[in-house]
Amino acid sequence: MPTHSLDLRQRVVAAYQAGNTSIRQVAKRFMVTKRTVHRWVRQYQQTQDLAPKKAGTKRVGILEQHRQEVMAIITEHPDFYLWQYQELLRERLGINVSIV
Repeated sequence: MPTHSLDLRQRVVAAYQAGNTSIRQVAKRFMVTKRTVHRWVRQYQQTQDLAPKKAGTKRVGILEQHRQEVMAIITEHPDFYLWQYQELLRERLGINVSIV
């Protein structure tokens, strides 16, 4: 999803801070959602900056770090229930995983 321009963000926040209009009216005027106006206003109040936030990096799952060990456990015990794998992972690798 493309980000909105810094200029638009500044105009939206300035319009809201002028104090004679609501978030809903500002959103309608600039054709953005109320949630977007609220986020930009809050971001400006907290940081004095309206630049788009950088996208987070993709997190690697805890099991991915132990892929070989997990695959070995599955190969050793192909008939285990999930709760049994959960216990074995806790015992052997010291990691807690959810089975929900």
